[in-house]
Amino acid sequence: MKNTAITIRGLRKTYGQQTVLDGIDLDVPAGTIFALLGPNGAGKTTLINILSTLTKPDEGKAAVNGHDIASERDAVKMSISLTGQFAAVDGMLTARENLHMICRLSGFSSSGARARTSELLRLFDLEASAGKLVKTYSGGMRRRLDLAVSLVARRPVLFLDEPTTGLDTVSRRALWKQITELRDEGITIFLTTQYLEEADQLADRIAIIAGGRIAAEGTAQELKSRIGEERIELLGDDEELLAAYATDGSLQDIRRTLNELAGKVSPETRIRLRKPSLDDVFVALTEAKPFEGVLR
Repeated sequence: MKNTAITIRGLRKTYGQQTVLDGIDLDVPAGTIFALLGPNGAGKTTLINILSTLTKPDEGKAAVNGHDIASERDAVKMSISLTGQFAAVDGMLTARENLHMICRLSGFSSSGARARTSELLRLFDLEASAGKLVKTYSGGMRRRLDLAVSLVARRPVLFLDEPTTGLDTVSRRALWKQITELRDEGITIFLTTQYLEEADQLADRIAIIAGGRIAAEGTAQELKSRIGEERIELLGDDEELLAAYATDGSLQDIRRTLNELAGKVSPETRIRLRKPSLDDVFVALTEAKPFEGVLR
């Protein structure tokens, strides 16, 4: 497929009697943020490990940046950067020392390493703390440094395995901004996450993995539309959902529905206008729990 950064066909992986990936098919457009959303143990990290050549699949094929992960492993490695779930930096070094060391190990000259280190410190807002030991950093600062380290060498594809796990809301949103800026520079970003809001806010496309298979794939809006349209909910005591009625959200349709309900429900009944959320999609696809209440 033209302008596709990652192509996956029929990937399977088992560990003993446990099937972790059971025939995964995906296409990731170049220059986009693609989120793989799933519960713990769904196979998200296993898929990233396969795509980055750290683990071999039992069956199936995949290509990253046009290179086959089995027959062109070295070319794949030269096309990717990877940030795992846990900090991979030396806490006994400063941020500047960590970055300079990785630059030198990546083949930069001494002057080139200094220039790239300064560039990355500026890009990830770490200049003020560049001389402090990393062990004194907050979780958000360490994750920003992690990401900076993974970008020492400019590669077209970046894998992020649950990049904001354990971060507070402010740190998480700051990292989102930096990830979006990388996408805007043309880097393809494949990230795994358990955070529904993260996928909703960041990703151009989302795939939901459950039971080792892709349960659904599309934009956030496309996935939400699978659950249903906007709805009017009737609420009883303690916010109990009594019933729900589909609506197109227009004033005319809402007024018509409420007029039809007048006299049929208790005057104390409260109403709420609600749109399907990614949370609804996730629950429906991974736990098979449909909306409660009556949909008309």
